Amino acid sequence: MASVRAKKHLGQHFLNDKKAAERIVDALTPSLGYRQVLEVGPGMGVLTDFLLARQDLETFLIDIDEESTAYLSNQYPELGNHLIHGDFLALDFHDLFESKMGVIGNFPYNISSQILFKVLEERNRVVEVVGMFQKEVAERCVAKPGGKDYGILSVFLQAFYRIEYLFTVKAGAFTPPPKVLSGVIRMTRNERETLDCDEKLFWRVVKAAFNQRRKTLRNALAGVIPKDKMSDNPFYDLRAERLSVENFISLTTEIASQI
Repeated sequence: MASVRAKKHLGQHFLNDKKAAERIVDALTPSLGYRQVLEVGPGMGVLTDFLLARQDLETFLIDIDEESTAYLSNQYPELGNHLIHGDFLALDFHDLFESKMGVIGNFPYNISSQILFKVLEERNRVVEVVGMFQKEVAERCVAKPGGKDYGILSVFLQAFYRIEYLFTVKAGAFTPPPKVLSGVIRMTRNERETLDCDEKLFWRVVKAAFNQRRKTLRNALAGVIPKDKMSDNPFYDLRAERLSVENFISLTTEIASQI
């Protein structure tokens, strides 16, 4: 098999810029306490070449595209059962990986948010993520309070990860070229094991706050806590984009005591 056909329904855009690929792989830092890394959506293996050259990593690949896994099996027979034909979103990490691991990939843009939420589910195992996303998504991941890019994804990810925007990749670096710019980010697990509040309520508060982000929280959160139970906490008079992760934790704790 000479190549793999990029499939639109899988959101595939194969990176062909080897310098960008090398920079992505070089950004992995297993000194954080892991040695196993999972590449998601390897396509034709442009990242894989550099991953397999690293002696400090044990590389696994997963791709839902059968044509891609057949190609990769032929290209890298040494991978054996480290090459998985399957859906990352449905993967059981517990049976395959050690207690700490990294995740890397030129992630399919059509499921990028779902990939990040899967990482959040596995946050006590996934120490580091280095990946390429649509630039708009990458910017939302790193956004700070006060800006238009700051939203649900920013808060949820930053609750458990430190996030850096590394570099931008132009459309011409891919086959086929996407209609957008791409951005590479690195996420490293912070020290927070759990939130200092009711986590389920935290998710509800953050989602409700941003789902009506033009409203102050006093109005946006009326479905979570009745207005007559809201205190005079000044957070209620702000819009969601003004609150930091710590502010949302604090507000969630207060709400939990009132409902």
